Amino acid sequence: MSIQQLPVVVIGAGPTGLAAASHLAERGIEPLVLEAGPAAASAVREWSHVRLFSTWGELVDPAAEKLLAPTGWTRPDPATYPSGGDWADLYLQPLAGVLGDRVRTGVTVTGVSRASRDRIVDADREQQPFVVHSTHADGREERFFARAVIDASGTWATPSPAGGSGLPALGEKAAADRITYRVPDLKDPAVRARYAGKRTAVIGSGASAFTALAYLADLAKSEYGTGTKSVWILRRGISGSTFGGGKADQLPARGALGLAAKAAVDAGHADAVTGFRTEAIERDADGRPVLVAEDERRLDPVDEVIVLTGFRPDLSFLDELRLDLDERLQAPVELAPLIDPNQHSCGTVYPHGHRELSHPEPGVYLVGMKSYGRAPTFLAMTGYEQVRSVVAAIAGDLASADRVELTLPETGVCGGAGLFDAPDAAEGYGGGCCTPTPQLVRLGAPAAVGAAAEQAPAGSCCGS
Repeated sequence: MSIQQLPVVVIGAGPTGLAAASHLAERGIEPLVLEAGPAAASAVREWSHVRLFSTWGELVDPAAEKLLAPTGWTRPDPATYPSGGDWADLYLQPLAGVLGDRVRTGVTVTGVSRASRDRIVDADREQQPFVVHSTHADGREERFFARAVIDASGTWATPSPAGGSGLPALGEKAAADRITYRVPDLKDPAVRARYAGKRTAVIGSGASAFTALAYLADLAKSEYGTGTKSVWILRRGISGSTFGGGKADQLPARGALGLAAKAAVDAGHADAVTGFRTEAIERDADGRPVLVAEDERRLDPVDEVIVLTGFRPDLSFLDELRLDLDERLQAPVELAPLIDPNQHSCGTVYPHGHRELSHPEPGVYLVGMKSYGRAPTFLAMTGYEQVRSVVAAIAGDLASADRVELTLPETGVCGGAGLFDAPDAAEGYGGGCCTPTPQLVRLGAPAAVGAAAEQAPAGSCCGS
């Protein structure tokens, strides 16, 4: 069998992976989707309780819709916002069903290489097919040969730790019984009981942290949530971008998340601690976690810790491939400048496709959330356009592959987020938002957190 007759292996049966398979099938190229979970969209199902800030109109891939049409499937109201569970049940699982045995679940990819060529060998390298090693849920090992590999495995399984250095904080692993790295499903009675009436630290500054703060505030206002309190841990200071773009965000539901988080703080359901980079998580006499900062500040004990500091790609099974990744983001080097939060302004991502996603190893592509490495704010429509371009390139249709037309909605937040971590870095940049020195701030909160509290300065972009 020639290399061109081999399937394209797609790693991951999430939204981007299934879209890639749909585009491959549309072009007459056989896809083979390998999904580690027990069903398609397994990762999405783990946050099934969270509502997306993209509408149905932005969450259905065009090639996938064509594949589904003969089954009588119709897209839900394009103006409505589904939950993760809705997305999985009403679109992703039906799509996997149409793809049939092209999607194999319970198969974990453990390695990808060129057949008979390790990373070092140059000779005839590009003439060899890819070989993909995998482990099935029952422990059985299997290998597959492929003409190309599209890694859409995402980053859900590898959340970033609480530690401000990028490493787990001292004691973080030992405190695992009090820590979660997911937005809790407070509709689940058992989960709700874990947080109701408790004091919870929320570490993070993105949409997931906003969601957790809003959920906990709703719990505090409920009849069974009396005494529920959040402590919001921010590694940098309060600035004009802290709560996202608000009404300036071109995705209204995304902007609303930040406004909900601000409302939680203003109403006193959450206290914000700024400039706090977690160095250690200790325990008090009752076993409650105590967060300790790099500057040796210690906060009052909390009952639970929710760590929402982002995600990072698992590159371990790609170690035998020749990848060209940015040293900071771990994203393809040509894509990284377009998404780098140290430089990126206003959430605008330039259109990009197969050329920005290619590597020195021809025929291998990282797409979807994984293509962003450690960068945040990935949208489903980005992944759909990525795989459309990549599949066109694999098919040899470079005219279509190069015709990338995608305009993403702006976040309404100007200024590279990473710049706010350094003193004076934001001065004169993106409207001149200032960076407060590390401090404990209280925005409308009735009680201080820890030993001391200072009111945030008012009248500037650093105030409330």
